[in-house]
Amino acid sequence: MASPIAATAPYWVPALSMLMIYRRVRRNFGVQPWRPVRSGIRLGVLVLVAAMLCALGALQPSLALGLGIGATLGALLGLLALKHTHVAWRDDQRTYTPNPWIGGALAALLVGRIAWRYTHEGFAATQAPSALTMAMATVLIGYSLVYVIGLMVQMRRLAAERAATSASTPPVEL
Repeated sequence: MASPIAATAPYWVPALSMLMIYRRVRRNFGVQPWRPVRSGIRLGVLVLVAAMLCALGALQPSLALGLGIGATLGALLGLLALKHTHVAWRDDQRTYTPNPWIGGALAALLVGRIAWRYTHEGFAATQAPSALTMAMATVLIGYSLVYVIGLMVQMRRLAAERAATSASTPPVEL
């Protein structure tokens, strides 16, 4: 007999996936507030997932090429996205405006691969991962790692610039 969790998985797994995709897409458009704690947690999770993908590449050499190409493409996209991201102070809070085209393209890649895998291969837990799926996963992980680290650097630079300008301006006497 199947457990209640396994029996209901066809209902909650797609719903959870759509929630995660919605959150990812929402972060790609408009001015976003900088949340350093959330970014630090995200960075920690990304490093852990990247380490697991590296271990997978070592254990399954047939996936190593896809993982390497995906990570390289993801890192290059992350650098390109950082070049087109604007950071600024808004209402005494650090904010950033990501490039919607790059983030939107990656979100479309993610949705497209999930839809393809669901309609053509299914989500069987016993299925071995394909090199294409792992390459796309590493594109997203590589992009996210480079982007989060780059944003952290830009936000520290922004805070340092503001501290330097506020320290160099003399106080106004009334």
